[in-house]
Amino acid sequence: MDKKLLTPGPLTTSLSTKKAMLHDWGSRDAKFIELNKNIRQSLVKLIGGQNVFECVPMQGSGTFAVESMIGSLTNKKSKILILVNGAYGKRMKKICSYMSRNFIDYEVAEDEIHDINKINNLIEGNKDLTHIFAVYCETTSGILNPIQSIANLAKEKKISLFIDAMSAFGALPLDSKKTYFDAVAASSNKCLEGVPGVGFILVRKSVLQNSKSYSHSLSLDLYDQWESMEKNAQWRFTPPTHVLAAFNQALIEHQKEGGTEGRYERYKKNCEIICNGMSKLGFQKLLSEELQAPIIITFLQPDISNFDFKKFYNSLSDKGFLIYPGKLTVANTFRIGCIGNLEENDMKDALVAVENTLTDLHIKLK
Repeated sequence: MDKKLLTPGPLTTSLSTKKAMLHDWGSRDAKFIELNKNIRQSLVKLIGGQNVFECVPMQGSGTFAVESMIGSLTNKKSKILILVNGAYGKRMKKICSYMSRNFIDYEVAEDEIHDINKINNLIEGNKDLTHIFAVYCETTSGILNPIQSIANLAKEKKISLFIDAMSAFGALPLDSKKTYFDAVAASSNKCLEGVPGVGFILVRKSVLQNSKSYSHSLSLDLYDQWESMEKNAQWRFTPPTHVLAAFNQALIEHQKEGGTEGRYERYKKNCEIICNGMSKLGFQKLLSEELQAPIIITFLQPDISNFDFKKFYNSLSDKGFLIYPGKLTVANTFRIGCIGNLEENDMKDALVAVENTLTDLHIKLK
């Protein structure tokens, strides 16, 4: 039996999503072309973006999609404000540096959100700003960034907003009619519960149409990929057929669950069970309730001499649960995910496994 993945991705997937990968597909077969069409249309519908936004899928991990979004929709005349409070904001900085994009950053601690007034001051002090890049849910800590407030400010100042929504898309609200943005990048796994291997960019059609020849890369050229799909419904290069088949099935199941709202409710309940249960066992989480997204929770490693994370991890693995090491620079932590094809009983079983692990390792927290 597969272990339960209490991680931010890859995730535990449904049996039907796994079974969708048992067939071979011809990339030029009519059924496969229809499957791609369904994926693209479904993703646009998830943001209420019909007739305004285009969905352009891209092979690779989420970072491939973020790099494609940045490299294909900005140029060397752009000036970008990057909001950083974790590893994925820092990664956007690194991508921009590789591409020689002009940027400034506003960085806060990994357990803090950005002050909207300070963002406004940076905009006022940099009249040539063209873009803001923001992370919706920063996977480093699980913090929920104030994306609506950032979007409202960007709209007011007529600045293009790009969102990295990897750990948010499909579970946290993102309605293009209510939240202003020009592009958002996400992936097939995480909250959509597909398997890794495909990212996608939802981009305002007018922005995409004006981006021809911007890209630094052939393989990550968003405009070229979109143009090819519009002309002949084909991927430019060999498509990840099995990943796409699983993704299509995962999107069908996402809709059956009630879409973004339904998935949010399940993840929220999972999060509450883990947070309350770990607290009772003596663990302390990093973030306050108002900053915690119901996606992944960061816990502080106990400050006692006999707590060894590797032993803790291995013991939980032996009991059928995989967690994630911490990614903070300021404290020793570990992370437990609430997402994937997991229910309340899985969360409760995970807590039993944690309690038994503490007993096995002779760790007393209370």
